[in-house]
Amino acid sequence: MRFDFKSKENPLNLMRRCGYHLERKDQKKLIFKRRIGNLPYPCFHLYLEIENEKITIDLHLDQKRPSYPHAPAHGAEYFGKVVEKEVERIKNILGL
Repeated sequence: MRFDFKSKENPLNLMRRCGYHLERKDQKKLIFKRRIGNLPYPCFHLYLEIENEKITIDLHLDQKRPSYPHAPAHGAEYFGKVVEKEVERIKNILGL
């Protein structure tokens, strides 16, 4: 699920406030992760792109780890009640 907003605040600080930690940097994206419990899965993955003051977040829920080693494919949910609830939680924390 994608959504946009404007902010001048450091995106790392924004995502830390929401409980996400930086997993890695991709070409133009920052990739964050937030575990739901004590186990590695399920977890939320959040891709953040910055263009001037516009921040775009693309969020999905990983239900399980990739099936094959070094495979990028995974069982992800981009929509649904759990994802919608997480988007609302993030928006509330950020005051959107």
